[in-house]
Amino acid sequence: QVQLVETGGGLAQAGGSLRLSCTASGRTSSARAMGWFRQAPGKEREFVAASWYAGDTYYSDSVKGRFTITRDNSKKMVYLQMDSLKYEDTAIYYCAAGPGVVVPGTPGRYEYDYWGQGTQVTVSS
Repeated sequence: QVQLVETGGGLAQAGGSLRLSCTASGRTSSARAMGWFRQAPGKEREFVAASWYAGDTYYSDSVKGRFTITRDNSKKMVYLQMDSLKYEDTAIYYCAAGPGVVVPGTPGRYEYDYWGQGTQVTVSS
């Protein structure tokens, strides 16, 4: 089992920045792929960004160029730097992790077996 805890959500103005952090614990060898997803009110959960432990990163088109995913494997943490925030970025953001099984054709690229509780990000227009 892998436990994930997100921190760093909050309120930001449009055009501003926030940084989310996610700490993994437990069987972290099963967390080679780590990613961020989000769910806005009334909408389905959507992929935001993913990171392979060796360094590859992937982004949804909606955040590419504005958000940056990084990770510190020694600290078992993954981060999401969110810049140039837009009102439509408002959502609950979830950290996710998986062993690295690639699922072709899916936006998140990998299978995610573990999920955090989520952290609220609110962007005011």
